[in-house]
Amino acid sequence: MTQQPVETVHALAYGAYPARCLQVVCEIGVADRIDDEPVPVGKLAAACGADPGTLTRILRLLASYDVFEERDGGYAHTVASRLLRDDHPMSARPLIRLTGLPMHLDSLSLLQHTVLTGEPAIETLQPGGIWPYLTERPDQAEIFNRAMTSKAAADVPAVVDAYDFTPFGVIADIGGGRGHLLRAVLDAVPDAEGVLFDQPSVIEALSFPDHPRLALRAGDFFDTVPAADAYILMHVLHNWGDEQVARILATVRESAAPGATLLVIENVLPDAHPTPAALTMDVIMLALTPGRERTESELSALFDGAGFRFTGMTETAGTMRIAEAKAV
Repeated sequence: MTQQPVETVHALAYGAYPARCLQVVCEIGVADRIDDEPVPVGKLAAACGADPGTLTRILRLLASYDVFEERDGGYAHTVASRLLRDDHPMSARPLIRLTGLPMHLDSLSLLQHTVLTGEPAIETLQPGGIWPYLTERPDQAEIFNRAMTSKAAADVPAVVDAYDFTPFGVIADIGGGRGHLLRAVLDAVPDAEGVLFDQPSVIEALSFPDHPRLALRAGDFFDTVPAADAYILMHVLHNWGDEQVARILATVRESAAPGATLLVIENVLPDAHPTPAALTMDVIMLALTPGRERTESELSALFDGAGFRFTGMTETAGTMRIAEAKAV
């Protein structure tokens, strides 16, 4: 049955409520208290420190979205609700907890400020934006880091399966964080060497290299980056405005020989008909960063300005797309 326009508007208007219910059940760990059989709400509430009547109403709403199932006097898992367990190999719990942090909720409440001024909402909460905000709030930073690790666990296999890294002798992961992607690439390409490049504070916090072909380099990608045959920028450019992105790309081009490959891996929007999920992520970036999710054409123009030529887009089995460019 086709949804009526008024139903569409109402669903959007009240959409924050089911989202918040999902965040709350992840925060208190409901999914981890359910295994293969239904569990009575009273038992779930006792295990999670919740009020039984209130938890019933929350779970009833989520079950209407096929997240949990009301059955045999209790609540059981669905395929979707199993993703909320900590021990699921593709666990979504860290990311959902991230969306329930004050960082997200307070920025969302200030989105009108962003619309009127063009400034990221989070800058009204913390001068300097998201990174100083997290530095001053280590409890939220810990959840943020867990969420990024969880996201990498889903994105990395899809990227490695989709793209052929075998032509490259030296692969540099610029702003590569803890090195999840680069280590997976090196495992898949036995003849390649890797350079993990990030800020000194990130590199100093690592307890490896634990890979025989992985080197660590600290620095600032606005200043200089190591030379390589291929450069990976995963979840980097979308954090920055066009002026900063142009500088990052120019820095990479200064180190890249003609013909070197640049791989930008993020939620690159198609020029026509991007999905609502992709556009939602773009608005999240609007609230939290000076960056944005860019279209293929927008990235291509930035490549051209920095001395790269866009050569193609590779789809992955996940949400990430791989934009490839060559140094000219």
